[in-house]
Amino acid sequence: MSGCACAKEKPLSDEELGKIDAILAKYRGTKGALIPVLQEIQGACGYLPRQAMEMISADMGMPLSKIFGVATFYAQFHLEPRGRNVVRVCLGTACHVRGGERILDRLGEQLGVSAGGTTQDLRFTLERVACLGACGLAPAMMVNDETFGRLTPEKAKKLIQKFE
Repeated sequence: MSGCACAKEKPLSDEELGKIDAILAKYRGTKGALIPVLQEIQGACGYLPRQAMEMISADMGMPLSKIFGVATFYAQFHLEPRGRNVVRVCLGTACHVRGGERILDRLGEQLGVSAGGTTQDLRFTLERVACLGACGLAPAMMVNDETFGRLTPEKAKKLIQKFE
């Protein structure tokens, strides 16, 4: 893990360390608890910091490589801080045909990040997704848990400004 971006992250705060300790204590001795532990720690920290994975390794007596393997296998886990607002632009067939890529490009320009990136101020993470299940609203995107459809690049740009 020495080559990953998480090697440069800031140390966890006392509050974050306390939350992690409480989560580990809750699952201590429980077989098959790695995924729930990772989920709760990500919920508490917003991502899975390396320091937290080292704590899991020590507490659960599990190699760090196994924890990292699980965390990188499942798309739900993130090893880098994510934005307060997660913007998912659909690029499924219907959305792609109706201009989803143009929407993604416009938002990337506006936010100053490419797909998969997070703004420096941690306000936004921009993601491309294969399908949102809103084909009738194509092109569509989600901001956090809210779906927006029948977008144009200009509509998407104005929409994002409401979340700034």
